[in-house]
Amino acid sequence: MANIETSLKETMTSIEGSVGAALVDYTSGMALGTIGGGKDFDLNVAAAGNTDVIRAETRIMKELGIKEEIEDILITLGTQYHLIRPLKNRSGKGLFLYLVLNRAHANLAMARHQLRRIEAELEM
Repeated sequence: MANIETSLKETMTSIEGSVGAALVDYTSGMALGTIGGGKDFDLNVAAAGNTDVIRAETRIMKELGIKEEIEDILITLGTQYHLIRPLKNRSGKGLFLYLVLNRAHANLAMARHQLRRIEAELEM
């Protein structure tokens, strides 16, 4: 089992094309940990903003009567992929992993696979 810091470091090193990653509490919008990003990409701002994305999708699913859980949410931009993955384990309720990828260097299928593995090893 890995802690937050170790999991985020592994995300950056094991997922090709990673630009930044965060573990976010979507009840508050606060990032519990971040890695990467930079002066042109503030992960704390992105984490707070993507909290609204996950809340909106959850609300829509409830209104539509969809009983499934969100596996992940993908936002594609011209040069980036943004991947939002809600944690499924009991200690991770209300949290999501957020990953930003450089689209030119990333393999989206492999990134999703790796993020799923990292989530399974994350210990809160």
